[in-house]
Amino acid sequence: MQRNESKQVSQSHEFEKALLWVCADEIAAAQLKVLLPALQPVEVSAISQAMSIPASAKLPFGIFVGGVEPVSWLQSLDRPLPPCVALDRAAADSLARAGLVCVQCLSPNPDYLELLESLYRLGSSAETSRPAAPESADGLIAVSPAMRKLRSLLQSLRGKSVTVMINGPSGAGKELVARAVHRMSPRNKGPFVPVNCGAIPRELLESELFGHEKGAFTGAISSRAGRFEMAEGGTLFLDEVGDMPLDMQVKILRLIQERSFERVGSNKTLHADVRIIAATHRDLEAMIAAGEFREDLYYRLNVFPVAVPALAERREDIPYLIRDIARQLEEEGLGRLALAYSAEQALIAHDWAGNVRELTNLLERLLIIHPDRPIGLADLPERYRVGQAEEHWRGTEVRTPGEGICEEVNALLPEEGIDIKARIRELEIAWINEALRRNDGVVSKAALLLGLRRTTLIEKMRKYGLQS
Repeated sequence: MQRNESKQVSQSHEFEKALLWVCADEIAAAQLKVLLPALQPVEVSAISQAMSIPASAKLPFGIFVGGVEPVSWLQSLDRPLPPCVALDRAAADSLARAGLVCVQCLSPNPDYLELLESLYRLGSSAETSRPAAPESADGLIAVSPAMRKLRSLLQSLRGKSVTVMINGPSGAGKELVARAVHRMSPRNKGPFVPVNCGAIPRELLESELFGHEKGAFTGAISSRAGRFEMAEGGTLFLDEVGDMPLDMQVKILRLIQERSFERVGSNKTLHADVRIIAATHRDLEAMIAAGEFREDLYYRLNVFPVAVPALAERREDIPYLIRDIARQLEEEGLGRLALAYSAEQALIAHDWAGNVRELTNLLERLLIIHPDRPIGLADLPERYRVGQAEEHWRGTEVRTPGEGICEEVNALLPEEGIDIKARIRELEIAWINEALRRNDGVVSKAALLLGLRRTTLIEKMRKYGLQS
């Protein structure tokens, strides 16, 4: 199910188009597959095969590996030439002669972060082809059909002050919708006062909503206005109204009917000029059947019902939500989010049980863990990945455990035996030093040669006191 949804998103997403790989190096091609599993690219390992690519295929950029000469067949294609990454100097010179944009020239067989950086730069250069989300005074991102339908429904509320009931899963943005309704109403000059009915202890909820007088209960050392008074002339947003106790539901019903209330500990009646917007993630009709919610209050609140879609039902909005959330996090001083294309596609395909709130929390966590560099597929927590994880990035041959080892042991094990711990230590030090020497001290490339993660190699170097 998730794969089919991802494929549908792929077809509708402006930036996700066929990616051409021209690879003379099979290992490099395997590495690219791990980096970009969501793209379903056209693979070409020889120039002759490149000629068979249909003219309708769209190529936002190409990757040239191992000195493949791309100029002749690229120029013969009846389409705009894409920006490119060259993985060796010969390919870079060839691209330059063809008048192609070469974003960066890499060394052959690049490591994960090196290639990720280049792909992110390519994505940034192609990002201009993606249209910006239409700006709107309501503050909603509505690119998907589900959100466009919701926005159209909200427009019918413009200039009206009817009671609204918003239903939708937790974290889907019900308060954002409520604020949009408030901004479109005649009360938009007045306050918007939110209160989460499920987050306030039962014994304090009445005081929180209606206020209290000094001495009304233990701890009431002074008089205090409640949320209804604070919202005078504006909108009171009762979030998670389904969590409100039954005895409090009676008092809310009376306020809606009579437009008046009293503070706790007072017999003075106060007038309430407040528009109410309620929201819940619960099935209130089922709660009514179970005796957990008052039917008369439900019909008083459910004058104009609005359903907010889950994030999984509005996947087309996710790239624009990521951009908007990233802007907010940058304004908060957390730095600039650099999300690689492979990671973005994985997030689009995710199911998002926690909806927009889960997406926001994830992006904030990624910014803290991976500052000042692009974030790729392998940097995502495992449950968010679509495709292979970083440990498969190396593209090395998979061997059956123990394969070929018996012969080596028979040849190397002396009759008198050995100190195996000391021998393993000597071998590790020798291999690490040799891998560093072959790669001019570049730890990430030495790790690739040794079949280790970069962080694992660094730990071993610290353990043995080795320097790069």
